[in-house]
Amino acid sequence: MDQYSRLDTQTQSAAQANLVRLLDEAATHIGLDRTAWARQPQGDQEFAVLPETTPEAAVLGPFVRHLATCLGALNARPAAPRVRLRLAVDTGVAANAALGHAGPAPVAVARYVNAPQLKGVLAALTSADLAVIVSDRLYQDVVRSGHPGLDPAQYVRAHVRVKEFVGYGWIRVPGHGPDDVRPSVEDAHEPQPSPDAPGAGQTTLFQHVRQGVAVGRDVGGGLNVGLPVVPPAAGPGCAW
Repeated sequence: MDQYSRLDTQTQSAAQANLVRLLDEAATHIGLDRTAWARQPQGDQEFAVLPETTPEAAVLGPFVRHLATCLGALNARPAAPRVRLRLAVDTGVAANAALGHAGPAPVAVARYVNAPQLKGVLAALTSADLAVIVSDRLYQDVVRSGHPGLDPAQYVRAHVRVKEFVGYGWIRVPGHGPDDVRPSVEDAHEPQPSPDAPGAGQTTLFQHVRQGVAVGRDVGGGLNVGLPVVPPAAGPGCAW
């Protein structure tokens, strides 16, 4: 939830309850069973691992649309505190662990949702209630594959660097076109490297899955580790 820390205790409690209700309503509306999600509440946000059988296109399409609709209805009520959300989605390995989940996908989602570009978009588009970022893997495998209701041209690519994580994500804001989103993505400032990050003269390694498939929480295929590569070409109609 955007700017959650500015709320007082009573309003934070109401906002948390509204967030859970919004997610429940959006999932139920498109036939997703929230009781089957492995949910990890985190105060102003929720991390969730969905069942392996969940269609990614249903999450990126109908779920996002209905979440935006539910948010709009909630925020239209004069007595309710406004809820504005950042949503990050990835697919890959997410193993059960003592404090929740471990694996590359949970780490990536945590970094994507805090991307300065995503925060900048929501700050600039004050009429927007929801900003969504999906991993490059999901964009290439699902968004660009021609699923009904998923338009690749509505997404804007962002180079995300948060802590030690570096990768590409694709941002869209329901109700706003890419021309509205692009200025904030381009103007976002990247954070300064942390003290334990590679210093000047050092090259950050990357991991790239090649010839692989991502199904649910499993990723199959080759793994390259080496020097940075040129990012994949943008899809038709996209400018990042």
